[in-house]
Amino acid sequence: MVPTKRFWWLVALGLPVAAIAYQADQPFLLWSYNIVLLAATLVTARLSPSPKSILVRRKFDPVLSVRAANKITIQLENEGLEPVRGFMREEPPAGCVASRQDFPLSIKPESIAEYEYFLTPSERGSDYFRGTYMRLKCPLGLVERQVKLNTEQPVRIYPNILALREFELLKQQGRLREIGIRRSRMRGLGTEFESLREYAEGDDYRKIDWKASARRDKLIVRQFEQERNQAVIIVIDVGRGMLSEVNGVRKLDHALDSCLMLTHAAAMAGDFVGLLVYSDIVKRYIPPKKGRSQVGIIIEALHDLVAEPVESDPKAAFSYLAARWKRRALLVTFTDCEHQEKALELTTALGPLVRRHLALIARVSDPKLKEAANVELDEVRSMYQRAAAALLIKDRKEAGVALSTANIHSLEAEPQDLASALLNYYFMVKEKSIL
Repeated sequence: MVPTKRFWWLVALGLPVAAIAYQADQPFLLWSYNIVLLAATLVTARLSPSPKSILVRRKFDPVLSVRAANKITIQLENEGLEPVRGFMREEPPAGCVASRQDFPLSIKPESIAEYEYFLTPSERGSDYFRGTYMRLKCPLGLVERQVKLNTEQPVRIYPNILALREFELLKQQGRLREIGIRRSRMRGLGTEFESLREYAEGDDYRKIDWKASARRDKLIVRQFEQERNQAVIIVIDVGRGMLSEVNGVRKLDHALDSCLMLTHAAAMAGDFVGLLVYSDIVKRYIPPKKGRSQVGIIIEALHDLVAEPVESDPKAAFSYLAARWKRRALLVTFTDCEHQEKALELTTALGPLVRRHLALIARVSDPKLKEAANVELDEVRSMYQRAAAALLIKDRKEAGVALSTANIHSLEAEPQDLASALLNYYFMVKEKSIL
């Protein structure tokens, strides 16, 4: 029981009652007042609605997306014959920020009420809701009954799954440009026959189907579509280089969000998608396969990845991959290649595979690095900051040059642009039939 302000006001009213009893030499007045107040408090507490008559159901997606606002719905059903009034407090998983935790309650008998809020997890992994607390108002308003409902519920937090829904919605509406993704259908490219159509000005004359043109007595051209059944293998480095943070989030988490988007796009395009995770040893390997189910398998493999304070061994990882996948593929490697020595290590590891596969190194850049390089020189500290930023930028450019020299493509983008840059590269590869 939690006493209310009304109860304490009545307790304070006992002071003048005590004074009157003292002046009249009638102590039973004060005792009578206190006994009546205590009895009324106990009786009103017993008359409060029973928490057993309240059913709580918490609804949310099977998995939550990290660093995204996930909708949580609380459904309360009052099975009793008395109205329920008071307050409810939700206790979310640790490390999650709720848009709202406290809710006023007013539920009629035998009715249902729903409450909504948004939960933003800060880290991936598994956790649980801590429960639901209620303060139920009692008759006369002297006390409130505080109870905890056993609504502990496990929850799994994954990379940003909600971004996939947004991608699909914008794709269906033809609005991918809003998130920086540019797609264009390029005539004459691709090798898989799609259909025949009438010749139009600007068409490649080599695509004219002379037999069909003779039958129809007009020029007809063959139209081709982008190849399917190609392979995209995503390689993720979880060594110490991915422990560093950009905007308070580890580079590995930024890479996983972008990896998820690329996996979904490749699967929807009809390509095979696979995964390799490595640090000093190979951690996980999922052979390339087609279909939506493969996306789910990869998501399950990614949701609990953590970067480790160990030196990565890309040579062992790519040797492992070369022994298990012989067919040509697009290898997208997420790693942190900050200097030329690291780039040379990657070129040595990828060298034997570049002759067969198309290799891309994806890197997360830190926007604060550019800010530091352009800081105003108003004090000595700014001068050192600017010089250090210039050296770091120079090292990263030299690493990019070393990769390009070895015929390894390099892509570097800030966290908010990495996913769209990767998809643009993937669609370019498909449209130009590079793979």
